[in-house]
Amino acid sequence: MAGWEAAPPTGRRRHGRWRNDVRVAVLGTGIMGSGMVRSLLREGHEVVAWNRTAERAEPLAADGATVAGSVAEAADDADVVVTMLFDADATVEVGREVVAHLREDAVWLQCGTVGVEGAARVAEVGDGRVLDAPVLGTRKPAEEGALVVLLSGPEALRQRVAPVLEAIGSRSVVAGDEVGAASALKLACNAWVALLTAGTAQSLALAGALGVDPALFLEAIDGGPVFAPYAKVKGGAMLAEDWTPSFEVDGVVKDLGLMVSAGAAAGFPTELLHVLHELFAQASGAGHGADDMAAVRTVFP
Repeated sequence: MAGWEAAPPTGRRRHGRWRNDVRVAVLGTGIMGSGMVRSLLREGHEVVAWNRTAERAEPLAADGATVAGSVAEAADDADVVVTMLFDADATVEVGREVVAHLREDAVWLQCGTVGVEGAARVAEVGDGRVLDAPVLGTRKPAEEGALVVLLSGPEALRQRVAPVLEAIGSRSVVAGDEVGAASALKLACNAWVALLTAGTAQSLALAGALGVDPALFLEAIDGGPVFAPYAKVKGGAMLAEDWTPSFEVDGVVKDLGLMVSAGAAAGFPTELLHVLHELFAQASGAGHGADDMAAVRTVFP
């Protein structure tokens, strides 16, 4: 198990001894949440799943999860409640119900990308019982338990969610003791992901416009100092015009909007972020909102 040498107490006992398997509620079972549920089940945890659109959670029953009909039902008696929801509004709305039903020793682990202002709202609703834990990774790492968890919040709470972090992630990066630091770091990381994806699309398109086989761009950078495995993954999808979603265009548009807002509030220049936002927004407007972010390639002629 990666990241922790031994799991600390989680608040559940069997015959007077602490257990390393915990009862986890996962609220939000889209691409990422479903993968996290399966990773938790694979590690032997008891998992209750809930989704606002119930049919998106129902397939997880075949994997061994219990599908709940409400937030209250899912959160009841959970050691850790994980939320993986689209935005801050959904997270705060669901979070209010979560906190109302949390056991005294349970922890709310907020894993969505909610931005700086959104994290402050989550912290207010969480009332000292929430950790900020957005993740790096898409469909495949979520399914494999190989996400990188960006974590911030009180150390005592961080220790109590260790078994969950072991199950869903390959490692954790602690951004600080204040809820919100991890969300700020997530924006910086996703800015890089958006830039790399759009840059790959631009280079492939430019090669083609200049009469060169676009695949040669990926061959040229392969193994060199400027090579990035992510460019090869997304570039390959672009060449194949395979838009099977791992990270949807509309999610990138939402995240870039959070970056622009946070940067402007901090007095940070946002010109490049605005350009990226416009590129992905164009892809969304052309009907690719639910497609993978690699579909930004369609914006370039």
